[in-house]
Order: sequence, then C-alpha cells, then structure tokens
Amino acid sequence: MDFTLAPEEKLIQQTVRDFVRRELIPLEGDVLRNEREGRTGLERGQLRELQAKARKLGFWGINTPEEYGGANLGSVAICLATMELGRTFVPFRFGGTADNILYACNEEQKHRYLLPTIEGTRQSCFALTEPEAGSDAGNIKMTAVKDGDSWVLNGEKIFITNGNDADFTMVFAVTDKDKGPHGGITCFLVDREMGWRSERIATMGEWDPAALIFEDVRVPEENILGELGLGFDMAMRWIGAARWYIPALGVGACERMLEMSIEHAKNRVTFGQPLSERQAIQWMIADSAVEIEATKWITLRAAWLDDRGLDGRHQASMAKLYGANMANRVVDRMLQIHGGMGYTRELPIERWYREMRVFRIFDGTDEIQRFIIARNLLKGHVKVGEWQE
Repeated sequence: MDFTLAPEEKLIQQTVRDFVRRELIPLEGDVLRNEREGRTGLERGQLRELQAKARKLGFWGINTPEEYGGANLGSVAICLATMELGRTFVPFRFGGTADNILYACNEEQKHRYLLPTIEGTRQSCFALTEPEAGSDAGNIKMTAVKDGDSWVLNGEKIFITNGNDADFTMVFAVTDKDKGPHGGITCFLVDREMGWRSERIATMGEWDPAALIFEDVRVPEENILGELGLGFDMAMRWIGAARWYIPALGVGACERMLEMSIEHAKNRVTFGQPLSERQAIQWMIADSAVEIEATKWITLRAAWLDDRGLDGRHQASMAKLYGANMANRVVDRMLQIHGGMGYTRELPIERWYREMRVFRIFDGTDEIQRFIIARNLLKGHVKVGEWQE
C-alpha cells in the first residue's frame, strides 16, 4: 500500500495550483461584481482565453481519449486537478472535453457534435431531469412520437447545467411507455435551431441552470444518440461514473478556507488574546482538518478504482455523501471563525456558503446516496470490511 503520488501526479497538482493562484483567484472580485449586476461567472471569451493559457501548460482534454487529441490523464490525476480547481469559486473548466455520453455518437454524428464540442466551437448540455422526475429519473414524461423519418418531442426539462448557453442538447424522451425506462427511453441530439428554448432559473449560488421547453420540436431519425430505447441505461452509466467530482471540489475549497481561518485566528485578537488560543476555535479547526482529510482519501480511492477498471460506484456514492456534507459543515465553521467579516462579500467564504448547499442535491441527493449505499450492503453487492482490489 503506497499513498505517495507519482512524480507526474505531483507535477499536475502543483501546476494546476499555480494556475489557480496566478490566473483564477485574482478574478474572484470580477465574478462577484458580475453577480451583483445580474451576470454569472465568466464571459465566454474570457473563459476561452483562460483555457488557451491552460492548453499551453498541457491541460487540454484532460479526460479526453488521445485519439481525439486529449491528454487522458486518468481519474486520480483528474481528481487531484479538480481539488486544486476547487480552491477558487471562479467557474473555470479545462477545454478540450465533452460529456462522456457524446462518445456514443456514430461516425457522422461525431463530426457534427463530438469533435466541435471537444474543440470548443460547440457547447452541449445534458437534459434528463424534469419537474416531476429528479432523483426518480426513470419517471420522465417528455415524449418523442415517430412521424415519418422524424420524431416530434414535447415536454420540459429543468435544472439543466449549461442549458442557457448550449447550442445543442442531449435530451431524453419516452419513445415507448410500455417498456418502461429500460427499453422505452431514447436520447436525441437536438440543435437549438430545431426549436427548443431555454429559460434561466435563478438560484442562491453560482449554479445558473435552465429550463428547456420543447413544443413540437421535430428531430430527424439520424439524431438518435446510441440505440433506440436504450437512452436511460446510457445516462445512468454516465451519471454514476464520476460522483467523486463534487467532493473533490469540496476538498479544494475547504482546504483554502481552512488556511484562511488559521491565519485569521492567529491575527485576530479579542480580550487580549488571539482567537487561536480559544479552545472553541481550535476544535473547529481540528474537526475541519480531520473531515477534509477523510474526504480527500475516500474520494481519491473512488478515482483509483476507476483507473483500474473496477466498479467504483459504491465508493463514489460514499465520497459524494460524506464530502458534500463535509463541505457544508466546514464552510459554516470557517464563516463562524471569521465572524461578521465572513458574512460579507469582502471574503469568498459567503460565496462558498451559498454555492455548497447544492452539493447535497445535484448529481444525486444525500437521500439517494444513502439509498444506494444501503441497498448495496443489504443485498450483498458490497461486503462490510471487504477490500476491493
């Protein structure tokens, strides 16, 4: 058993940390100003400029197969990079990537959708959730009715990430209600110009999702992604594969907040003593450090299982459940240590406080993760104390 990072993993970690410190953290004030003026995140041109700088450092297509020009770094390396990106709330992502589900494109679809998305000239969104079908994704109601050589789509999707900016969507609709989710749901590639529209959903944090509305949107048969009726199974494989991404972001953010709080506690004097001498503050710092460390290793192990081609879904669910709750506990403590200043927008803590609440909801709620973990144990899919290798 060796917990040492390989030399290339250390290099990735340090390079991304330097990039975050040099290029992203200085933009935090701009992001907060944009929010106050009704805009979110970075301008598209600004994001592309940052992605171009990262590309010069070798960070392009970090999870993209080499045959498509990507680096294909592997899950552990990507997890380490994600932890470093989490050290800022500036919504940056490396270029050269595409949703995993897009790799199901046939050769003709690859040229229209996959390759332009990797290059950054097109933007996609993954549209499964509906107003009455969130965690219960198999209960979607959007319909796709065959009409000649086309399908006519009607329905609404909700809480769709990138839905406001995407020029095409991977949308799931019921094509045969009698077959249920496993055989009756199909995924379609639908360009915005085919007629669907998006409506912005305001939230308490940075996440700025959309509702997608489909009213008699006609989609050609050739735009079916994968196989007719097998869209739901394809979606579930994609959704569960990398639930460690959220706790990885949480680790990075909480490490930075803990560093800030340690420094603040040393310098802030009350009643003649620095806060760092107060046991109440010491315990907040100690508890947070332990929980961050626990999340880090449970998350890295989920990524490690992925790299070895093992089934890491159970571990990923545990990482998601524990890490999302850890992040919410830690940000609350760190705001408390900073007192009134922590509640202001002069510091990034209040921003993380708003953002991290959704960690416990999207990509599988706490309740769904508990259901998955308990089901695996009760049905014997995972044995208590059994070491997976």
